[in-house]
Amino acid sequence: MALSAHFSPLPDLAALAPRWQALEAASDASFFLGWTWTGSWLESYDVRPDLLCVTDEGGRDIALALSGHALQPRLLGRCATLSLNQSGDPAADRPYVEYNGLLARRGAETQSAQAFHAALQRRTDWRALRLSGIAPGSPLLGLPIRRATRVDSSPVYQIDLAAVRAANSDYLSLLSANTRSQIRRAMKDHGGLPIVAAATPDEAATWLDDMRALNEGRHADNAWADPAFCRFLLTLTQKGILTGEVELLRFRDEGGTVGLLVNFIHRGQAMNYQSGFAAPRTAKDKPGLLCHSAAVAHYAGKGLSLYSLLAGKDRYKQSLATCEEALEWWILERFSPALEAEGLLRRLLKRPASA
Repeated sequence: MALSAHFSPLPDLAALAPRWQALEAASDASFFLGWTWTGSWLESYDVRPDLLCVTDEGGRDIALALSGHALQPRLLGRCATLSLNQSGDPAADRPYVEYNGLLARRGAETQSAQAFHAALQRRTDWRALRLSGIAPGSPLLGLPIRRATRVDSSPVYQIDLAAVRAANSDYLSLLSANTRSQIRRAMKDHGGLPIVAAATPDEAATWLDDMRALNEGRHADNAWADPAFCRFLLTLTQKGILTGEVELLRFRDEGGTVGLLVNFIHRGQAMNYQSGFAAPRTAKDKPGLLCHSAAVAHYAGKGLSLYSLLAGKDRYKQSLATCEEALEWWILERFSPALEAEGLLRRLLKRPASA
């Protein structure tokens, strides 16, 4: 199959949506490459990335992606940078993309990446390419390039729900003695696992406002303080509840709300994207561990295969996990005198590329 690829200005979203959704149905792509995520992001932020389109000889869409272009700060000045499925603006890229790549027709992933590489080589307006949240060994890394630098690697901690069911739904038996003890103490304080309820589209705004309130003052860089991020999350949640791709869950007991979670549901897996937890009721209370344990029971009972805590090196994610994989963040660079000088300077200063 001979493929060609080209970049073009972003078309009207009403025209792009059916093309994207048709290709999504014919792909094995992640939730983060689907239209619910992509369309919500484009609607919520003032961004106009280019559209990458890979087609066959008959003009049929084989792969689609977005490509942002920005002058990004580097050690020795700004660098013309392309960002796959991101804008290049840190504020607009706050909804971090994971399991990134091309939205490619099933079986054409490698050929589509090769066509993407050819299109990139024809462009003269960039010196660096950011690939955020990609799987190790992605075919996107095959671009002939001067320098490829992995700037970060993050575990994706997960709970194998089939293993939970095989343990007669005794999830705690799969965890360390210390984590079991913490969750059991919390269950004693709360009278067991909290009851789970899912929001309707009409309830989403109120429930997300409750999540925002629970997160106030708890993070140095709080995404919930950003109106654009809150708008994106509301759009994403309302769209996803209607399609069955998003669940907004509230966990309650006799004392009130214990916590809320925004989870994605995709190809038989659940993924936790956002959370908000009530203050601990006792010195040893763990409302976060309790809510995630209740979510594990919820999804194991639904027959899903996996509950993912998505990328992050947080200790609580590791303590809850029964398995894991990884995602990577890369910068691919063309030759330029400034980047060569920067590379030399980093080696001399022993400064990592992420700094």
